[in-house]
Amino acid sequence: MKNYILLFAFLLASCLSKSPPPKDQSENRTPSKAHGVTLQILGTVQDGGSPHIGCQKECCATLFQEPDNSRKVVSLGVVDHENQKSYLFEATPDLPAQLKMLKNLANKEKETPNGIFMTHAHIGHYAGLMYLGREALGAKKVPVYAMPKMQSFLENNGPWNQLVHLKNIAILPLENEKTTVLTNNIRVTPFTVPHRDEYSETVGFTIEGPGKSILFIPDIDKWSKWEKNIIEEVKKVDLAFLDATFFDGDEINTRNIAEIPHPFVVESMALFKDLPDSERAKIHFIHFNHTNGLLIPNSNQQKRVLAQGFRVAEFGLQFQL
Repeated sequence: MKNYILLFAFLLASCLSKSPPPKDQSENRTPSKAHGVTLQILGTVQDGGSPHIGCQKECCATLFQEPDNSRKVVSLGVVDHENQKSYLFEATPDLPAQLKMLKNLANKEKETPNGIFMTHAHIGHYAGLMYLGREALGAKKVPVYAMPKMQSFLENNGPWNQLVHLKNIAILPLENEKTTVLTNNIRVTPFTVPHRDEYSETVGFTIEGPGKSILFIPDIDKWSKWEKNIIEEVKKVDLAFLDATFFDGDEINTRNIAEIPHPFVVESMALFKDLPDSERAKIHFIHFNHTNGLLIPNSNQQKRVLAQGFRVAEFGLQFQL
């Protein structure tokens, strides 16, 4: 018995003496101390959400009864802790929960951010502005950064123009390829991309922090339709959050792809396959349709993406910029 006690004591002391493996401080879920500039993924799903209205497929079957709170429409939050400023990218139908997450990350009393940036006028990217109106928050002059057509759309169409008239929002104009300096630590540059521009132009954003920069393109028709070379654009930044709406063509067998063009994930992986490991690791696929297997942990689709050195954007994940 004495020998067993000594053995147990030795094993316990050995375990306690081992230090935990070091964490990558640029990528975390709950940083021990907020500092510098933090980016948090506030949503990863395509406009219609998950579960998706009217869906009778297996992908949504249980989610109507047992919702997954991590399945929120695509959005990023950026906080400059030094200057106590916070910014939201995309105003989604999940805005109330996402603003609360951003507020908690920023550790601020105010419910609204110092600015909201939107990529385009499709429902998942601007419809959340409705929560700032008199029927909900009744916000006061929340800065909304918009490109010219997006600004015109908001100012000239109800109910959005009521937000302008009641001064719930204050629109600040953006220009293609022109950088906006938000603080001494954050710079944002919009750039147009080809997409279904029924009501506004569509843009992606480059977001620059004091140490790292990111590329954010949640929606684009096809990489080949863009006048820029996406491979070269990825090389310019430290992280890239890219359109991954559909994994492959099997997901849209009941829809006309001409009506909903996006680069399939399998196409993107083929395009990026010759990049060095370090470059592929920058790419985080995001903006998943409810049918996309990348929403499911350890799915065959996820395993395939990770095996090729790419990343899958995860709700709540944080990065130091």
